[in-house]
Amino acid sequence: MPTEDKLRIAIGSDHAGFEYKEILKDYLAAYELKDFGTYSADSVDYADFAHPVALAVESKEFDFGILICGSANGIAITANKHQQIRAAICWEKEIAALARQHNNANILCIPARFVSADLAKEMVTIFLNTAFEGGRHAKRVEKISC
Repeated sequence: MPTEDKLRIAIGSDHAGFEYKEILKDYLAAYELKDFGTYSADSVDYADFAHPVALAVESKEFDFGILICGSANGIAITANKHQQIRAAICWEKEIAALARQHNNANILCIPARFVSADLAKEMVTIFLNTAFEGGRHAKRVEKISC
């Protein structure tokens, strides 16, 4: 995957997302990537991986995050506890684009049990290459933080 600017991406998953995380790591080899775990398909708690990815993006150490679990709900709920995080569950390409365009999402959450690996790759490409539109959406995004 070609890139002009080397984006910094934090990635993590639980056991249900482990296989897709490994696939996406290879797919994202052109980027600066840090794997926050898990490192096997053994059962783990998603929050143990969602929080470190969210902290890495919130601190601006990384530009974007990618989190993967079975439904994407647990990782999204966990990541969104962080004030500067806008984690979006995406299951279609158009939703990945809109999450960036309208919501300025900074973490892509993928439901591994409900999308194919190829679709996950396509959503990652779209998410990373779609700009926030700003304008009327900026005012709305500003209202998200408590």
